[in-house]
Amino acid sequence: MGSKLTNPSQSPANPSKSQILNFKLLAQHELDGFGGVGEGINMQLAPDGRRILWLAHESAPKNFTAVDVSDPRKPTVVTQTELPHKDVRSNSLDVVGNTMVVAYQTKKNGMQPAGIDLFDISVPEKPTLISHFDRSGPHSRGVHAVWFVDGAYVHMASGAADFQPRDPRDDQCYMIVDVRNPSKPVEAGRWWAPGTREGDAEPTPRRTEGGCEIGRSGFRAHNTNVFPERPDRAYVGYLDYGAVILDISDKGRPKMVSRWGNCPPNSGFNHTALPLFSRDLMLVSDESTKDNAADWPKLVWVLDIKVETHPLSISTLPLPSKDAFAKRGGRFGAHNLHENLPIPASWRSDTIVFGTFFNGGLRAYDLSNPYQPQEIAYFVPGAPKMSRAGAIQLNDIFVDDRGIVYTVDRFAGGLYTLEMQF
Repeated sequence: MGSKLTNPSQSPANPSKSQILNFKLLAQHELDGFGGVGEGINMQLAPDGRRILWLAHESAPKNFTAVDVSDPRKPTVVTQTELPHKDVRSNSLDVVGNTMVVAYQTKKNGMQPAGIDLFDISVPEKPTLISHFDRSGPHSRGVHAVWFVDGAYVHMASGAADFQPRDPRDDQCYMIVDVRNPSKPVEAGRWWAPGTREGDAEPTPRRTEGGCEIGRSGFRAHNTNVFPERPDRAYVGYLDYGAVILDISDKGRPKMVSRWGNCPPNSGFNHTALPLFSRDLMLVSDESTKDNAADWPKLVWVLDIKVETHPLSISTLPLPSKDAFAKRGGRFGAHNLHENLPIPASWRSDTIVFGTFFNGGLRAYDLSNPYQPQEIAYFVPGAPKMSRAGAIQLNDIFVDDRGIVYTVDRFAGGLYTLEMQF
């Protein structure tokens, strides 16, 4: 076990001081001065034997960066690309073999490029565009997040030229794209929260209930996870609509199996739905979107899904003290999880889970007893140089098959590589 330097649950707010338990920091790389990374981290086992970590940036000017992490103590940038203009972001990507999918979302409806690009990355230094799948339109900002693990289908949160939401906040639905011919992607199917699209027979979902505003962040798709253990199911975080399990056995006609929500009384923004199949459990993370803990508490929920038509909340992952983090700077609360990607380079566990919590850092939990999850490790770096938040904002995480942990800062800190010591 690693040495305990500081307990952030008890320490006063001090964003400049690092705090670590049961992780060993191997390296930090500021990505050549462009250290703001979004929600896209994935690893390629390159044809020449190198391990290449691909990172999607949070905002312009950079699109994506490739880092050689064959030696995690000496990460080296091998590729860094530019976005076409300042009003588009990549934010999300996934890798299967030597093919990479990158999402593009614009700041305003009707702008381009809005959709996904497929790249050949067999030579990491020279990513080559295979095709662009356009999802732009008068009501569309494009694609926010992608899931690509089988080489055949991209599952994503997307707008479209023919998808007109009743409320502009509801502009991204769950979409399936067939990329078996990567040069000619085609839509295979889509699903949206009933009542959110113009022309729906269903009424628009209520945006107030018991005096509580809901849907403020939108009834739209976010992470869209599909695993080989259950290829007929999609586990979708649908922001304020909740976490949704979909039957996708007919990809052209997805159907809702169940929906779990916590808004109200909480403020919603269900980000990721992560099934732990051997345990009949599902994790659901909320995303903190407000600075200074204004939307506290933003939690990771543990659900029992033995009966998948009736998900049951049984616990939450314990957060550190609000007092220790609320005024450190930037956001504090849950965000991304290591999603047990079913690819050769990914570490997988149904018992140990990892999450990023913005200024609350990176945290690991033992779910041996799902009714009483235990925190077993954390890493809270000091404030990165030039960060406009004034504190760390750890945004995403990936754990490789060697047990090396990679986490990234949203604004300036770049990439951190760590070794588990538990």
